[in-house]
Amino acid sequence: MMSEADIEKENKEITRQYKELLRISYQTLSDEDKKLIRSAFEIAMDAHKDQRRKSGEAYIFHPIAVARIVASEIGLDATSIASALLHDVVEDTEYTLIDIERMFGETVAKIVDGLTKIAHLKKDMNVSQQAENFRKMLLTLNDDVRVIIIKIADRYHNMLTMDSMPEHKQLKIASETLYIYAPLAHRIGLYNIKTELEDLSLKYTEPEVYNDILDKIEETKEEQQAYIDAFSNTIRDSLDREGLNYTIKGRMKSIFSIRRKMKMQNVPFDEIYDKFAIRIIYKSDPANEKFLAWKIYSVVTDNFIPNPVRLRDWISSPKSTGYEALHITVMGPKAKWVEVQIRSERMHEIAEKGYAAHFKYKHGAQKEQGIEVWLNRLQEALENANTNAVDFVEEFKLNLYSKEIFVFTPKGDLKSLPKGSTSLDFAFHIHSEIGLRTRGTKVNGKLVPLSTILQSGDQVEVITSEKSKPNQSWLDYATTARARSKIKSSLKEEKKEVAEDGKEILRRKLKSQKINFNEDTINKMVSHFKLKTSLDLFYRVGTGSIDNTQIKDFASSYSNAFISFFKNRIRRTPIPENIDKEEITAKYDQLVFGKEEEKLKYKLSQCCNPIPGDDIFGFISVNEGVKVHTKNCPNAISLQSNYAYRIILAKWIDSSQQEFMASIKLTGIDNIGVISDLTTIISQQMHVNMKNLNFNTNDGTFSGKITVVVKNNSILNKLIINLKKINGIDKVVRI
Repeated sequence: MMSEADIEKENKEITRQYKELLRISYQTLSDEDKKLIRSAFEIAMDAHKDQRRKSGEAYIFHPIAVARIVASEIGLDATSIASALLHDVVEDTEYTLIDIERMFGETVAKIVDGLTKIAHLKKDMNVSQQAENFRKMLLTLNDDVRVIIIKIADRYHNMLTMDSMPEHKQLKIASETLYIYAPLAHRIGLYNIKTELEDLSLKYTEPEVYNDILDKIEETKEEQQAYIDAFSNTIRDSLDREGLNYTIKGRMKSIFSIRRKMKMQNVPFDEIYDKFAIRIIYKSDPANEKFLAWKIYSVVTDNFIPNPVRLRDWISSPKSTGYEALHITVMGPKAKWVEVQIRSERMHEIAEKGYAAHFKYKHGAQKEQGIEVWLNRLQEALENANTNAVDFVEEFKLNLYSKEIFVFTPKGDLKSLPKGSTSLDFAFHIHSEIGLRTRGTKVNGKLVPLSTILQSGDQVEVITSEKSKPNQSWLDYATTARARSKIKSSLKEEKKEVAEDGKEILRRKLKSQKINFNEDTINKMVSHFKLKTSLDLFYRVGTGSIDNTQIKDFASSYSNAFISFFKNRIRRTPIPENIDKEEITAKYDQLVFGKEEEKLKYKLSQCCNPIPGDDIFGFISVNEGVKVHTKNCPNAISLQSNYAYRIILAKWIDSSQQEFMASIKLTGIDNIGVISDLTTIISQQMHVNMKNLNFNTNDGTFSGKITVVVKNNSILNKLIINLKKINGIDKVVRI
């Protein structure tokens, strides 16, 4: 039990921290704001009065600390500060959401509700908990972006106070932070917090590495400071001569980024040269900001030789987080590369505080508009929210850490896209309907393939057609989450349409074989053809990859002993357990790895037992080569967050959806319109794509070669039969 004196001491500390919270707030607080924060503080005090944290301290210190991070580090408004104070009240105490709404109004209640939803999740062992958690968290964006920002602050404080937790929990929380929260903080423009989260995560995931780098930084501190001073002194005189009002700050790069460099370059700490960055922060009125940045740039490059490849101009084209600065890398004293960042005070605030600072310089409607633009950006990744949770995180992460490029529309508007985006990504970025109807793209006036990777400064034009629609290969051309999710759902819809037709065809075929079309028969057919679902069966019948002969084979075996084996099995078992999974893989589907879709030796992992058709990834193990896991394997997130560099893309190639190229040779009598008849049958009647067309005529006869893209043999055979019917065609053979 605590003594009276201890309780009094604790209460004094709570009061001190509360006053500090008001004092350090980045936004100017009105009396109305202070009143709101005071009420939130009193309710939080009352709600948590009997709770203590693992470390033994009063629980109220946690919401106050989160509110302080929100107020000073992130710089949000009074509504956010109040919501941060109340963030655990509904989840942990007697107070309800209705109470919060009655006392604090709808906005605060909505934010607290969003934060509570994130905390309350069903414990579903089949789904990676963190990924599902993350998806639900992102879906609260619909309510209020501040939910996520407060959640990041909450996570930041938990990371700062994790010492009293058991080691397995520390590892889990740190991995999740690296995998989800640090990239999210980066995306929102909270660079300081992102850096802190990365360093704190490393402290728990790789403690030896973390402490080793930390010790080395401490040892070399004086030496580094002397270097920064020498650099600063060289340019100080020139800057003073120009009459500029500025400060020069040197800072060590973060432990996490030094660790990443050591790994990437495969060198020890001593051989990493760009361990620190120098910032020049200058005072300026809005009109001269840009002019002064380039003036400082010229002063720095007069004194030190710049690396021409390493100029980053985020002033002319700010990042989508609102970040503005000039970055140059110069050859400093002792022939060491040094990164110099040039920012005005306003730009520096935006770099430190992200969105909050952005809005400080905007007023009224402009403020609202800013949040809207950003919300819409994040919304894009949420549009297809019914995918597998781990997939969702993966797609979203694609767009979290990516660097940006800037490209122009034909009208000259500037658009920002993640680095590595293709011309197809650009089409979806303009509008999803334009993306889905893309027929071709032009870059800088030249027609280019949809897979062309765009560079900053490119001017891109999209050619659309009502008849165009996505095909499977588009997934190889698109890299952004938005484009990929739209293509996937379009292909899914198309697959459903083909499956509907296939279902009817199968109904007719089975009727002619005197077999009842019912659930039992369908389950047996799914097993017979070694598939996963009835949709796969109907789709394959629809595309013709399961043809008449195969259906007849099934019918004849329908009454034999093989089928009777299944009579007693539970219904709806898509793949019986005793069918050899390796056999299925060999006979029907293939497993390929990496972007190049290579065939590698692999083992199917025991923890999740993947089967053909599952969403999967490869993990390069130390002793057993590539091990294949399902994406919703319980171990998926810990593998992806702790060993991201050992993860390899993997997928089953579905033989019914893979497209093949085949060449057909034709000979016949040279009639007017014969080529038109050929192309009409191929493109319009059979809906088959042509890759190549080559014809020669000679004294009234012609010979030609056409390369087509088909899904299977039966479509090709059907095409050949139809081409033979054309008047004047003599021979049609597959080469």
